[in-house]
Amino acid sequence: MDSSKLLISLVILQTIFLPFSSIQADPTNSNLFREYIGAEFNNVRFTDVPINSNVEFHFILSFAIDYTTSSSPSPTNGNFNVFWDSDNLDPSQVSSIKSDHPNVKVALSLGGDSVGGGSAYFNPSSIDSWVQNAVSSLTKIIKEYNLDGIDIDYEHFSADPATFAECIGRLLTTLKQTQVISFASIAPYDDDEIQSHYKALWSKYGHLIDYVNFQFYAYDKGTSVSQFLTYFETQSSNYKGGKILPSFSTDGSGGLSPEDGFFTACSKLRSQGELHGIFIWSADDSMANGFRYEKRSQAMLASNN
Repeated sequence: MDSSKLLISLVILQTIFLPFSSIQADPTNSNLFREYIGAEFNNVRFTDVPINSNVEFHFILSFAIDYTTSSSPSPTNGNFNVFWDSDNLDPSQVSSIKSDHPNVKVALSLGGDSVGGGSAYFNPSSIDSWVQNAVSSLTKIIKEYNLDGIDIDYEHFSADPATFAECIGRLLTTLKQTQVISFASIAPYDDDEIQSHYKALWSKYGHLIDYVNFQFYAYDKGTSVSQFLTYFETQSSNYKGGKILPSFSTDGSGGLSPEDGFFTACSKLRSQGELHGIFIWSADDSMANGFRYEKRSQAMLASNN
């Protein structure tokens, strides 16, 4: 190839690839709002929650768990069952809320903290069998409910980090390749065992994970704005390149509350191009306050447009 043709080829390659690389590397704000719903069985419905048409809105059904639905639940090695309030959050209601609000998507979350009064453990018999069962059972649930994505929220483990990473990584790979889901997220918090498992997953399969729903409300109650921002930067480093979403809980459990400066912290993140969205735990708890913080969160995010 002569020098003139080589130069033209290089210019074409730069035109194709450099803008994409720059977009990926640059900090970006987002109008994404996410909220967990259905774990506490207090009759909350999708239609109870205010939805701002100027945000991208994700409901996250909580939870699907690979345990039996008996009075004494036991692990099922990847055969998932619905454990959210399906009487009030059923397939027809998913279809209805998505039809009425084109900006709404609905996901399901796996695991959670507890089941039947005990801890919900990630407890595979083997990697291959767990993945096979999980793909089959979750595909069925996702299609039945017309869902769009998946969230990983295991908080207790009977398997090492490498096994967890391989099981979840293969699951996400298959569900994305078969177009059963269009997005995936993880929901770790600052605990040594939790972080060892999720960082192992991120290290090998982070390219499949669209959002990190970091549970900042698991930090101590009374967290200050400056502490929150330090925590955010720490987790951004732990999940380097990930879209870390700031969060709070409406059950008053911990972290930086809206009353104590959560939205001030979000304004700072936005000024740095790091406000990738906001998520709340949970709609079930927010019913008592009329969803006022959902409204405020979405109003803030809508201004990112």
